[in-house]
Amino acid sequence: MGIRLYNTLTRRKETFQPLSGREVKMYVCGPTVYNYIHIGNARPAIVFDMVRKYLEYRGYNVFYVSNFTDVDDKIINAAKELGEEVPVLAERFIQAYFEDTGALRVEAADLHPRVTETMPEIISFIEALIDKGYAYEAEGDVYFSTQSFEDYGKLSSQSIHDLQLGARIEVGEKKQNALDFALWKAAKEGEIAWKSPWGYGRPGWHIECSAMVKKYLGDTIDIHAGGQDLAFPHHENEIAQSEALNEQKMANYWMHNGYIQIDNEKMSKSLGNFVLVHDIIQKHSPEVIRFFMLQSHYRSPLNFSEELLNSAKNSLERIQTTVNNLKHRHKESAGFGKAGQWAEAVQQHKHTFIQEMDDDFNSANGISVLFDLVKLANRYLQENHTSKDILQAFLDTIREIGKALDIKVETAEEILDEEIEGLIEERVEARKNRNFARADEIRDHLKEQGIILEDTPQGTRWKRE
Repeated sequence: MGIRLYNTLTRRKETFQPLSGREVKMYVCGPTVYNYIHIGNARPAIVFDMVRKYLEYRGYNVFYVSNFTDVDDKIINAAKELGEEVPVLAERFIQAYFEDTGALRVEAADLHPRVTETMPEIISFIEALIDKGYAYEAEGDVYFSTQSFEDYGKLSSQSIHDLQLGARIEVGEKKQNALDFALWKAAKEGEIAWKSPWGYGRPGWHIECSAMVKKYLGDTIDIHAGGQDLAFPHHENEIAQSEALNEQKMANYWMHNGYIQIDNEKMSKSLGNFVLVHDIIQKHSPEVIRFFMLQSHYRSPLNFSEELLNSAKNSLERIQTTVNNLKHRHKESAGFGKAGQWAEAVQQHKHTFIQEMDDDFNSANGISVLFDLVKLANRYLQENHTSKDILQAFLDTIREIGKALDIKVETAEEILDEEIEGLIEERVEARKNRNFARADEIRDHLKEQGIILEDTPQGTRWKRE
């Protein structure tokens, strides 16, 4: 049957059929880089990293693009407050994003385009919209005319009439209709700006993604994704711009992850519950945070709390303990034998995992299958079975599921102090015998284990990183 996913545009699950066979074009809206990312930003990063990796597990080739908004009002204001140049501040937080998401096992996109590097394409895109009658210039600003696009509101399932009832024109805006949105903003004094046919200025927020999608992925892509908060107006406006210009569907599938609450309350600075990933990974293992996020279906709301994180930590450790026990039994066992029903049971768990994940990337149910497999493995161990083939089958399948979700199902075996001392003694002897290659090999091996050696006049000392 293949993968089925929920399409926000149609409000139903659909069979996934990429435009080009096994090739998938996927675009995910990235962060505005004016601060460290918060836990709400981390959810789409983790969720759509999981979607990408599961598609690859199922044999698809995914070309994955995720942008950085590296110039906008928030960045300009933050740079002023800190006394920094906008590009310097943006670059600092882009690098912080890679550090934080890397710790969460999020793989870098194939491309991470930036607004400041896409300015010619953005300006050309806006010019083309004006030429086609979908946009207009007003004293250095350029606006998209929502009334000119017949399908405006289709992603959020709202009529343009209903949307207009709640819209208003802010002070200083020169637009013709309250629903119209900025494609280009005239520069204010002292602001970073680029030359354009309408004077110096910078892009509005929505146009950047339309221009980047067109430049790097084409007029129509397979999957466009982001947080639920982006569905309106950001993604709605992207659709209007792109489809007005290209006269083609922008994306065949729109995916949105659910909101995060902190201790059952909406996250906000005013409530003092604004959780930065940079801070939380100092206190909790990033692997646990990823595991915690994937324990819920990506479209479901997610409550984030210390208690729930600790519960996720215990759950992940149960899996890792079982894997270590399987490895130990496998190492000690010399037994081979018939164990058909066990082999069939292990294989069935793998099939069930795929079935659950194929149903709209249901990682919550996928992890439940993993726990069932772990319980089965523990029963096998408790009954003192010793078939190397079955022990290996358990290990291989648990690892395969872990890899598909990119969760850490096993821990590195920690090197013991007496082993370290023994290797140091061997290294000392190797150096005495002028076997420097072996001495360097021991040093490098210990470094890989997080052990740093210091050669002093009093002898070799060691410490853990």
